[in-house]
Parts: sequence; C-alpha cells; structure tokens
Amino acid sequence: MRDSGATEAAPTLIGSVQRALRLVDIVANSPRPVPVKSLAARTGLTPGTTYNLVRTLVHEGYLVSEPDGLVLGANFPAFRSRSDAGGVFFAHVRAALRRATEEVGATAYLSRYENGELHLVDIVDAARSPRIDLSVSLDSSAHATALGKQILADLSRDERMDYLSRHPLEQLTSRTIRDPQALLTALERSRGFAVDCEEYAIGNACVAVPVTAPNIRASLAVSLPVGHPRLDRGLVEKLRLVARRLSLQLGAEALGGSASRLATSF
Repeated sequence: MRDSGATEAAPTLIGSVQRALRLVDIVANSPRPVPVKSLAARTGLTPGTTYNLVRTLVHEGYLVSEPDGLVLGANFPAFRSRSDAGGVFFAHVRAALRRATEEVGATAYLSRYENGELHLVDIVDAARSPRIDLSVSLDSSAHATALGKQILADLSRDERMDYLSRHPLEQLTSRTIRDPQALLTALERSRGFAVDCEEYAIGNACVAVPVTAPNIRASLAVSLPVGHPRLDRGLVEKLRLVARRLSLQLGAEALGGSASRLATSF
C-alpha cells in the first residue's frame, strides 16, 4: 500500500522537446519571418543549439526556412484556431506569394485592409524582376497602386468614402488619378481585378486581384515593367488561381477554428 504521506515524483520532461516547442511557438505568433539568431536571443539558447533544433524542425516540416527567416511549415498541426493569427496568416501568405512569383516570374505583393487602414503585408522578389521602389508607403498611395485600388473597390461605399476622406490623393506621377470622383467611378467599374499603369512609378505596371476570407480583405499583386509581354489576360487568371487557393486556405482555417471553439463550448 502506498504511504499516504508520499508525494508523487515530478514528471520527467524532455528539455530538447520543450526548447523545440518554444521555437515553434515564437514563429507561430510572429507576424514576420523570424531569423535563427533572433530565436536564440529570445530564448537564451546558444546559437549552436538553436541551429540544431531548427534544422530538425525544418526537416520534419514544422518550420520552413525562408531567405529572411523562419515561417510555419505544412506539418505544423492544424496551425492555430484562427486563420488570421499572425504566424499562420503570414505562412499562408508567404507560400502564396512564392507560388505567384514562380508561376508569373514577377515580384509578388500582398496588402490587407484592417482597422480602417491598408497595410503592405509581404513581398517575395523575383530574381529577374526586382521590386519597385516603395519609398511612398501604401497608406499614402492606395489610390495609385493596384494593391490599394483592388481593396478599395471591394469596400462598401461608406467604407471607401471614409478611407478617402482621411487620405489625400497625392500626385505620385503625371498619371496618378487625383480627382476623387474619377477614382470612385473607376473603382465602381472594377471587374474583379485592378491595374496601375505608371500611376505609382513611371515605367512600372501592377496588376492585383482580391483575396477574401472571414475577417480578411486583402489583395495579391505582381509588378512588371510597362510593355512586358506577360501583362495580359492570362496573367490575371494565374493570379486569380493563386488568390483563390489562398482564400480557400484562410477560409478553411477560419471554419476549423469556429468548429473547434463550438466543440469546446459544450
């Protein structure tokens, strides 16, 4: 018979597993890729230990190594319960932008509308088609970029008017639309994609398509030099396929999270 005064032994914990889970948790909750050196600094682990753990996590598919840091991999179990959680959302976005870049051969961008503002989420560069100079931020140039115009076209009229009332239409090039009524008319005539032809930067064109899921309004775009042979209807269709897949992934995550929360409420 066990002595009633005896205490149960402390559970045996595997330190390396704990450390690996800590690394994954940091990446899952980060809205940007996390460099290995940053992981080491945040956890207090030595660089050697951190690199060894990361190498294993990448091999097992829980993390993916990108040029600017680590993002979640395909084997991360169920990601998170919310499709718009920082690390999960970014992992889906990075994968979609990489697909767009590989299929089109152009630098890909994704912007998002959140809390009444437009934000540039991420960029993946194409080797032979470098990104345009983004010295003017999206919050000051939405009216002159395909990324911004696509989102503005998807907003309700009240949301659109509110946004434009708070953001002056700055002239970035001689082709920038600065007349609010002309811009509104162009947005209302949008047919599922937006185009910027030298409105943001002379010599560059940009095409964007919508990305929509519960609680998410975003746009996916690629930029190319004006007159590039890939700037045709086929480009729009390729972008739509990538955007549709991303929308479905984000929507599935949202539904999965809702089902999980519902199940735990009983």
